[in-house]
Amino acid sequence: MPSVAVPAEDAGVPRGTRVELDPTTREFARNILFGGSPARALRLSTSGVRALDELRAGTVVSPAAASLARRLIDAGMADPLPGPVAVAFDVTVIIPVRDRLLELEDCLQGLGGEHPVLVVDDESADPEAIAAVCSQHGARVARRSGGGGPGAARNFGLSLIRTEFVAFLDSDCVSSPGWISRLAGHLTDPLVAAVAPRIVPIAGTDRGAATRYASARSPLDLGDRSARVAPGTRVSYVPTAALLVRRAAIGEGFDEELRYGEDVDLVWRLVDAGWRVRYDPTVQVAHREPSSWSGLLRRRYRYGTSVVPLTRRHPGATSPLVLQPWSALTVLALLARRPLCAAATCATGTGLIVRRLRTTGLGWRQLTWPMASSLWPTFLGLGRWCGQFASPVLVLLLVRPGARGRTRRRRRVALGMLLLCPGLSEWARRRPKLDPFRFGLGVLADEAAYGAGVWRQCLRDRLWSPLVPSTARTASGLTAQNKSDYHSSCAG
Repeated sequence: MPSVAVPAEDAGVPRGTRVELDPTTREFARNILFGGSPARALRLSTSGVRALDELRAGTVVSPAAASLARRLIDAGMADPLPGPVAVAFDVTVIIPVRDRLLELEDCLQGLGGEHPVLVVDDESADPEAIAAVCSQHGARVARRSGGGGPGAARNFGLSLIRTEFVAFLDSDCVSSPGWISRLAGHLTDPLVAAVAPRIVPIAGTDRGAATRYASARSPLDLGDRSARVAPGTRVSYVPTAALLVRRAAIGEGFDEELRYGEDVDLVWRLVDAGWRVRYDPTVQVAHREPSSWSGLLRRRYRYGTSVVPLTRRHPGATSPLVLQPWSALTVLALLARRPLCAAATCATGTGLIVRRLRTTGLGWRQLTWPMASSLWPTFLGLGRWCGQFASPVLVLLLVRPGARGRTRRRRRVALGMLLLCPGLSEWARRRPKLDPFRFGLGVLADEAAYGAGVWRQCLRDRLWSPLVPSTARTASGLTAQNKSDYHSSCAG
């Protein structure tokens, strides 16, 4: 199911666009930028430096600044800062729903009647009640027979509308007035096909451990940093729980054979066709999270089952972990208590980076920074991969008798760090309203449930690549990156 190709040759971002460098982009000697996702070094010519000064001074005016802005945005080194669209915006909101009557009422109320709304009833048990709620809020309702899940329901809605833009919104989401117009500024760029807000959990009255965990670690919340969305980057997908799209770009819409992961597939097809997809966390839409551990883990398990179908449709895009080889070898040597070996591999990796980047004019401190900064993320990435796909084996190794004394203690310390540090690191960063012990155990259970879903589909389909880490041989010392968390949103 291919998406429509981009309409025209890229001449850079539109005139008048405001752009700012990403906070993680480092500047050296005025003409060298380092950063992006994946990380890279970019050396600017004299005209490039002038174009960068123009971007800093205000909006894009010259063709050189437009071209540089596009290159920086595509590399993840900069982000566009569009304002809200002031003119009338031709958009229809499509909401797939099945039985969520109270949630649907809150969802429609949050929209505030700003735009036309089409609710697709995917075989609810009480269609009259759904129709009554829609009528109360001025929304059009269309009933679809046959079930089929959110992808099929959204496609049915697409067949009934003719507006230039479409906003997909799940029935368990609550938005606020103006969220569509604030996102719409990104679509003034003719190459942007879709833009997603940040999905944040609704603050509930239930203050149980599961609710507090979900509030801090929702799989739909992709963080507070803007990003271009593409496989292999910091934000590799966005969910369609809330998504504003260009109708002409998405062709036939969602792949109805996918019960989960249909939103990831859509985003990746758009990227493959040459479109840009943006994530803008300055706009937020609230989402109801499961209130029990069983609900949380069942959802994560279902998300895991989507990876194998996505792998067949997008080979190479679903590697669970991307490692820079020398960083990975250094971390493994440290875990094995081999400091000399770790020092040798770290020095070798750093030497290769220096050799590849020596023509950029960077100093030794800047050249050695990529390797040094990659070690901790590499360790966390390995630990998270172990938690997803090898946690039962590691737990058995932790409790298995055999080696005694110092060897046994070293093994337990190394394996314990791999399993626990990712969760504890998240706790330190997020500071959730949950103690580190329960939060860490929640992370372990969360990742194991996701991995169980992946394992199930891999065993059933005899496909093993979704379990196998890949390597990235780059001059920048690419940090480890988990890529296997591709989550979908559900209307049913």
